Amino acid sequence: MNPGPIEFASLSVIALLVAALLTPLFSRRQRLLIACCFGLTAAASLLAVVAGAWTVSRGNAEKIVMLIGLPDLPFHLRLDPLAGFFLVVIGLLSLFVSVYSIGYVKGFLGKRSVTSLAVFYCLFLAGMYMVVLSDDALIFLISWEVMAAASYFLVIFEDERIENRRAAFLYMVVAHVGAIAILLSFGVLAGLASGFGSFDGYTFDAMRSASFPIGGATAAFLLAFFGFAAKAGVIPLHVWLPEAHPVAPSNVSALMSGVMLKTAIYGVIRITFDLIRVFPWWWGAIVLVFGLLSAVMGVLYALMQNDLKRLLAYSSVENIGIIFIGVGLAMIFTSFKLPLLAALALTTGIYHVLNHAMFKGLLFMGAGAVLHATHERNMEEMGGLIHQMPWTAALFLIGCVSISAMPPFNGFVSEWLTFQAFLLSPSLPSPLLKLLIPMGAALLALTGALAAACFVKAFGVTFLGHWRGHHRPKVQEADWPMRVGMIMAATACLLLGILPTLAIGWMDAVPQQLIGTSLGTSAGAFGWMWLTPVAYERASYSGPIVFFGILAIVIAAYLLLHVRPGTIRRVPIWDCGFEKIDRRMQYNATSFAMPIRRIFGFLFNVKERVRISRRTAHRAFPARLYYSLHVRDRVWGWLYKPVIRASFWGARKVGRLQQGRIQAYLIYSFVTIIVLLVFLR
Repeated sequence: MNPGPIEFASLSVIALLVAALLTPLFSRRQRLLIACCFGLTAAASLLAVVAGAWTVSRGNAEKIVMLIGLPDLPFHLRLDPLAGFFLVVIGLLSLFVSVYSIGYVKGFLGKRSVTSLAVFYCLFLAGMYMVVLSDDALIFLISWEVMAAASYFLVIFEDERIENRRAAFLYMVVAHVGAIAILLSFGVLAGLASGFGSFDGYTFDAMRSASFPIGGATAAFLLAFFGFAAKAGVIPLHVWLPEAHPVAPSNVSALMSGVMLKTAIYGVIRITFDLIRVFPWWWGAIVLVFGLLSAVMGVLYALMQNDLKRLLAYSSVENIGIIFIGVGLAMIFTSFKLPLLAALALTTGIYHVLNHAMFKGLLFMGAGAVLHATHERNMEEMGGLIHQMPWTAALFLIGCVSISAMPPFNGFVSEWLTFQAFLLSPSLPSPLLKLLIPMGAALLALTGALAAACFVKAFGVTFLGHWRGHHRPKVQEADWPMRVGMIMAATACLLLGILPTLAIGWMDAVPQQLIGTSLGTSAGAFGWMWLTPVAYERASYSGPIVFFGILAIVIAAYLLLHVRPGTIRRVPIWDCGFEKIDRRMQYNATSFAMPIRRIFGFLFNVKERVRISRRTAHRAFPARLYYSLHVRDRVWGWLYKPVIRASFWGARKVGRLQQGRIQAYLIYSFVTIIVLLVFLR
């Protein structure tokens, strides 16, 4: 029998599980463990990419029934175009990060054992692959818990730090609250599919063949959206994300932000478009509103940050919001029977899934290289790294340009397509949506402008100017495995921006499966060079022409300015007539964000203080100024602190029952027996 895509995908999962089992055998030889473990995960990820790309290209589905579940409840696996696409996304970034990890994880040698990191890294990847391959509620939830538990142990890897333990605990609480909501959603769907007296409806095939009443379907959708939004970091369920991502090892942060969040997007699309299938327009409006809220607030939170990895984490909230904007628009267009526009919006969402995985993985790998070299995450203590780390600076710049939606890189294409979907809203028959959706387009435009400012700050403060820190470490460029991982991700960002028509034509099987209409015919009507989303009369974009045009301008500028001697003259830096510039006389992260903070400060809890030290002979000349700034998330104070306080209050009240005296415990037992006798007679 010739192996098919699902056999390749299964082999990938088996390889990861075998690697997790065998890794502890090499615990005494840490360098060999790193090479073998991450080499094997790279190979397994490549298998997953092949399986997913093969499935999407063929446009069909394959199934496997595994008789290893509970009695009469076997595990069902299915690889269809939707699962195949997400398998490619997860596998592609996992391949890049695994290569990067061969160099990055060596930084822990001599400080701590990396055995647990390697084991849970393998389980983390296996859990994500199994989530998208699952075809019944049982194996889906088991895979979901494997992914969550493995990522918890990866976040807490450096467990001697209190912030790691706190972040991991918060992440696990939110993850399990979301998992309970997902479990209840599957319970409602399974009960409606086969009756609440049997378990026959637990398979996704049973749910697909059922016709759900609108009330039950709405309850299932709201539960599922809440559960998956908690995992995706949608505002106001985002509080775990800026805590967990910065403290995790940077290779893990790249995977958590780049692809783990996307499993939640997969879950929403799978339940809404594949299992329920028929839904009212206001479901899409809910998704759209939360997407817009997350996009705007996420980028504003990111702009306020001085911690490089925390900035990237909040930026993930923004990009998850942009993805949900596309999914919400697709749901609205589908409910109004506009299949071509629905295909455009859904393609926009899933294309941004792929794009975000590439550029956010690249940015986290770049941040990891900076942290690896400087042992510093605070941008206020960085600067001038472009001279010591030119490779990292150039690759990080590609990630910054991509995430800022600037051509010719991939972020521009998916956000441009999102605007095209917004601009087609007059096709909707609802006057309310005709008013609200253009307002959403304006908010998306604001988000794009703020994102560009955010990553000008991230790159400029980190890599340009002078070193701002008080103690300058000996900075060295990232080693070659780390560079290769970043180069592969940067190349993907460029290719997805130059050749979007080919990528959209390849992923066309996904909207065809879920909506019944494809976008490839209209998008590629004028060949691979031109992207025409719906019709060329409305809008068109040519990635290759833009790329070669920009390249020609760069080459011409180089020839005019750098080839001829004497064209460029170097002089001392001028600062209002004062030439002796030091590290204090330059923009830092706090000052860069000050104008934005003045405009949008009411959205945050901002505490800004200036203290003057007057230990001098004259009052007019203070010895020193002490400036402090704290920007806090209002959602934490409004929503989470009251719950935490109530939980501790209840725990203290219940704790009084524990007296430590045998007489009290005997009284409790006696009262319990009396109550049972009264109510069970």
